[in-house]
Amino acid sequence: MNALDKAIRKAGNASRLAEKLGLSPMAISHWKNRYNGVIPSDHVFPIFHLTGVTPHELRPDLYPNSTDGVPQPQQQES
Repeated sequence: MNALDKAIRKAGNASRLAEKLGLSPMAISHWKNRYNGVIPSDHVFPIFHLTGVTPHELRPDLYPNSTDGVPQPQQQES
């Protein structure tokens, strides 16, 4: 399963993901079928925030490290 499929599954389905992103379901279909699951860079973080699928999973070419774009946990002072 690629990262786009994972995000679609976590959103419920492609139409729900599109709705939550303010896009048409056809946009998701294009990413999946015409662009082989490659998500436009400006949608990586909105998808991450909606689904938890990391930027690295979504676009490893732009985010080569597994923690790229993922907020680091806050350390609490003692």
